[in-house]
Amino acid sequence: PLKVDNITDHKTHTEHYFMPKVTADIINQTKQAGGRVICVGTTSCRTVESVAQKGDICECSGDTDIFIYPGYKFKCMDGLITNFHLPESTLIMLVSAFYGYDKTLKAYRTAVDEKYRFFSFGDCMMII
Repeated sequence: PLKVDNITDHKTHTEHYFMPKVTADIINQTKQAGGRVICVGTTSCRTVESVAQKGDICECSGDTDIFIYPGYKFKCMDGLITNFHLPESTLIMLVSAFYGYDKTLKAYRTAVDEKYRFFSFGDCMMII
């Protein structure tokens, strides 16, 4: 959860990632051919966006503390499959950065009205 008044003061959690060569090659070939990269989960999003900061996607591993919030310009990801996250969390900020604040709120209102399940083992959505 965000516990700061100014979003830029937030220090987000760190996650370890590994980008295998075969995956990097597929992502690069897909992008070069005009295809879309659809991430499954926020961890894979943070991984490809962290690796993309360096240019082309390449085999690598490391830790990322990338904080994606509205205003962020996505460099690799073109779509996201993710569950419904808690309000005022870094993960809903990531979703809002990709989908837009107003559309995200509308989707969440629908989820609440329809009694979708939230959290890790709840319902999910695909955003393209």
